[in-house]
Amino acid sequence: MTLFESLFLGLVQGLTEFLPISSSGHLVLFQHLFGISQDVLLFDIAVHIGTLIPVVIIFRDEVVKMIRAPMGRLTLLVIAGTIPTCIIGLLFKKHMEELFTSGRTLGLEFVITGIILWAAESSRRGKKELNSTSWLDAVFVGIMQGIAIIPAISRSGLTIAGSLFRGFDREWAARFSFLLSVPAILGAAVLHTKDLVNEGGLCLQINPLAIAAGAAVAAVSGYVSVKIMMKVLTSGNMRMFSIYLWVLGGLIIIDQFFTHLYF
Repeated sequence: MTLFESLFLGLVQGLTEFLPISSSGHLVLFQHLFGISQDVLLFDIAVHIGTLIPVVIIFRDEVVKMIRAPMGRLTLLVIAGTIPTCIIGLLFKKHMEELFTSGRTLGLEFVITGIILWAAESSRRGKKELNSTSWLDAVFVGIMQGIAIIPAISRSGLTIAGSLFRGFDREWAARFSFLLSVPAILGAAVLHTKDLVNEGGLCLQINPLAIAAGAAVAAVSGYVSVKIMMKVLTSGNMRMFSIYLWVLGGLIIIDQFFTHLYF
């Protein structure tokens, strides 16, 4: 992996982690396009941690509130949403790893994410906020987040869509989605670090400068994407993301079944 590739992939990770278009799907896509075949586990850990930084900065009041009140309503709702995500992730982690490597269902997954976003935008506008959100609501959103373990199924897209399906106010839907990303990203980083140790640190063949640069760019672009998504949810709609995903997914499917240039 060159320095340019790491900077570009860091940019992609940061922008697509919080925009509802799947960061993991785009990383798989561009690793295929760049022909990166070496183990990139350490790089993936670094850029995911990089995207965690803007969430903590932007939602620092909520993060501090959860730390100070571990049995508070917000904290318990995030825990309720995290539990099903953890269960799904642990049960299906091994099955998903092959999809990340092959990318054989990538196009279809992008298309499915677009359909879910479109359906969420077509649902009735809700008014639920923190105090009116039930434990069942949080668990449902957590299940949606767990489903996003599939490479090109967007985590932010499914959690926001799940929140809208459950009647959340749009701004609260975005906030809850981003707060749920904190334990999800940390948990994934811990699991990937465990894999890295078990593999004997093979990912260290990547230039440390490239890793640091990618993580830094992911943090900055992640900050921008959170701000964009908050604005989209409060004053716009997500159908433009659906159209983008359908076009991208369609092009990948054409390549997978006909041209075979990258897949």
